[in-house]
Amino acid sequence: MVRLEDARRIIAAAEKKAQELGQPMNIAVADEGGNLVAHVRMDGAWLGSIDISIKKAFTSRAFDISTQDLAKASQPGGPFYGIHASNHGQVMIFAGGVPLKKNGKVVGAVGVSGGSGDQDHAVATAGASAF
Repeated sequence: MVRLEDARRIIAAAEKKAQELGQPMNIAVADEGGNLVAHVRMDGAWLGSIDISIKKAFTSRAFDISTQDLAKASQPGGPFYGIHASNHGQVMIFAGGVPLKKNGKVVGAVGVSGGSGDQDHAVATAGASAF
């Protein structure tokens, strides 16, 4: 279960990493059902990345995989090619979504958007490590 206090801790760790990178980000935390628990748009983060961060968190939870790994598997010829068109357009296949695990089970996810794919993934990973 991802509680609000967990989401706040995850967001704080992700914000810290984003500040270290000098890149304002949108950071979203989803629960086991893929529902939004909390979201933060850092000062200066792109407005267009609000929706993307939320959808990255949903995607990571919906498929229990990082969106970085899903992106690799969803290229032409890959086993998940075309997956981005599923779930009414909620699936995001770029880096920045990371599952949250408790006792080996995925119980939520964090989604980050606003920088390069590598930056988004690093910030999401930093957030997930605080869980």
